[in-house]
Amino acid sequence: MKIKVGIVGGAGYTAGELVRILLHHEYAELGSIVSSSSAGNPIYQVHDDLVGETDLAFATELAGDEDVVFLCLGHGNSKVWLGKHELPETTHIIDLSNDFRLEADAEFDGREFVYGLPELNRSRIQQAQSIANPGCFATAIQLALLPLAQVGKLTDDVHVSAITGSTGAGQSLSETVHFSWRTNNVSIYKPFTHQHLGEIGESLAQLQPQLASAMHFIPYRGNFTRGIFASVYTPSDLTQEEARELYQKFYADAPFTTVSDKEIHLKQVVNTNKCLLHVQKFGKQLLITSVIDNLVKGASGQAVQNMNLIFGLPETTGLGLKAGLF
Repeated sequence: MKIKVGIVGGAGYTAGELVRILLHHEYAELGSIVSSSSAGNPIYQVHDDLVGETDLAFATELAGDEDVVFLCLGHGNSKVWLGKHELPETTHIIDLSNDFRLEADAEFDGREFVYGLPELNRSRIQQAQSIANPGCFATAIQLALLPLAQVGKLTDDVHVSAITGSTGAGQSLSETVHFSWRTNNVSIYKPFTHQHLGEIGESLAQLQPQLASAMHFIPYRGNFTRGIFASVYTPSDLTQEEARELYQKFYADAPFTTVSDKEIHLKQVVNTNKCLLHVQKFGKQLLITSVIDNLVKGASGQAVQNMNLIFGLPETTGLGLKAGLF
């Protein structure tokens, strides 16, 4: 049987990636793709990488018979949309904004949103009615730290330096996504205050309840379109071999997260749902590098991974995507 899929906020980057993935998902049937700005227009006029892939047009509203609805709205807008539109209790929701990620926001209008990081909450996701999809930076950084938290090894300050592509800012125009500003340029933003710190802290505390480590996070805007490269380091008494063994064991059953023996780079994961990790020891510092595609594993691909888990499918279904290395 096909899973009937609806998408709200269909003109944005994450929605475009969802359509790209779901068109080739053997168990998904794309239905209404709602966009207030583009209603009635063919989808390929906005997402022009889909020319020749689909004749679907943007809709003004959902059909009402969806099995799952993906909310691809700006942060703060999912709550507003749900407050105005009542979905059947049987309809699953996967929200890609930050509206429901924190424990304090997880319950809304009778629904409980489960934090949708499969490597952490697989069993809860499989039973969930609604999912709060993790943030992109949060995904890369959490996957770099979860194995240490599980064995109580986050005992000192954690330092994170991570750079993201321009698509992480969404499609809305602003000075810092303008080509003439972004190209040949690098800058920091929201140092030590980034909004993803809250969800990262809650996930780590889920595995290490007495977590007292401070996290010092410097996010960078990169002069490329997609991908996240995160360097995470913290003092550790583990040897390099012990740390690698710990990470390999933790992710042994995670089909999209791989611990690489070689140093990693961004092109290995762009356009895929993969996260690659590399672990090194320098003196007392344990360095974990983590790379993902911010629009796929950091957003739409992970959302489809969560859909697969909810509907009892292998979580890799529809996500056999290969990076374009050259």
